[in-house]
Parts: sequence; C-alpha cells; structure tokens
Amino acid sequence: MPRQVPAGAPTDAAPFVPDQRDLAALREAAAACRGCDLHRQATQTVFGDGDQASRVMLVGEQPGDREDIEGEPFVGPAGRLLDRALSEAGIDRREVYVTNAVKHFSWRPAGKRRIHKKPAARQVSACRPWLEAELEAVRPEVVVCLGATAAQSLLGASFRVTRQRGEVIDLDRAVRAVATVHPSSILRAPDESRHQEMAAFVADLRAAARLLDRPNLPNGQESDGPSPK
Repeated sequence: MPRQVPAGAPTDAAPFVPDQRDLAALREAAAACRGCDLHRQATQTVFGDGDQASRVMLVGEQPGDREDIEGEPFVGPAGRLLDRALSEAGIDRREVYVTNAVKHFSWRPAGKRRIHKKPAARQVSACRPWLEAELEAVRPEVVVCLGATAAQSLLGASFRVTRQRGEVIDLDRAVRAVATVHPSSILRAPDESRHQEMAAFVADLRAAARLLDRPNLPNGQESDGPSPK
C-alpha cells in the first residue's frame, strides 16, 4: 500500500512510493502520484515498462505527447528510433527495462499542439524516488542514461553528456552506468549529420551491452574477459 500522504502539498514523490518493491505495485501507486505539479496538465502517469529481470535499464528524460496519451514510455517517434538503434546494436528491447527520470509529460501549448518543455530541476528531483524504486526493483547490471536530464538525475548535476559520454560510472558495486544522447536529439539533427549521429548512438549502445560481460574489479578497472560462470 502507498504510504500515508501527510497534510499539505507533497514536495516530492516519496509519500506515494509503496514499501513493496515490485514493478506491479510501483506502477499502480505511481498512477496516483501528486509529488509535483506536472500531474495537473498530464493525461496520466507514464511509468516504466519491461521485465523485472532485465539486465539493462534505459532512462530517458520524460514521456512525450504520444507516451502521455498511450501511457507507455518510448512509443512515439523517439521510441521508434530507439527500437531501430537497439536492433542495430544487437539488443532485444523485450529484454530491456525502459523508463524516464520524470513520469509526467511537461509541455507548453502551441496552438492545438502540445510542445515538449524541459522539466525543471525541482520536478526531476521530486520524481527521483520513483527512479530509485525502479532501480531497486529491477536491479539492472547496466543503466544507460539517455540525455542530460537522465544523466544528471542519476549521476549528479555537474555531469555533462557532451564531455562524459560513454564514461563508465559505478552506481554501486553491482550497477554501472553510462550516458549517451537522447534519441530525440538525433531526430532534430540536420539531415547531413543524422546518419553519423545515429551510428554514434548505436556504438554507445553496443558498448553498454558489452559491459554485461565484464566483471567489476576492486580498483574500478574493467576486465576484457567474460564474467566467470
């Protein structure tokens, strides 16, 4: 059951996160989250999707217009590009857990359209308890942060994807994280550079997948050999 929500406006999602750490319980509880103001203009909470036994977790920024309507992450144009990139990288999306740092769609009106609006730092911080709960439930071996918002949510406000893209960071003794661009940035790239951006993105995903076969060593260095069975 969700925790008792104290009187007054919650300052983050923590009061809504249940003690039970399985994805079904988390998803049900997240539907009622009022931990920040984004719920007021969103159609619904868009929680993560995937198998609880997934070894890889992909974390994006927030749901987009299509995701907000359908209630599933990465089902819009960026999601279709991500599917293609995962396939080219030899990764089965059905074996990957996908989620976002922020679970509600942040947008601004433009006529009849809803245009993506970058979530504020306080909104990202407010949603962090859900991401922490997902990490605890799934226990992935590798986390791939897609874009700056996801990377800074997990790796710190000073993290810069432009400088630290592909850098392997230990979240704890069992989980490693890397950051790359968000697939939506490839969609926005000029036509002449889009192929190159896509190739670099696929290469990042391949490198992340290779981490699954490399054990963590005490000094933080990585072995080139396979994990012991």
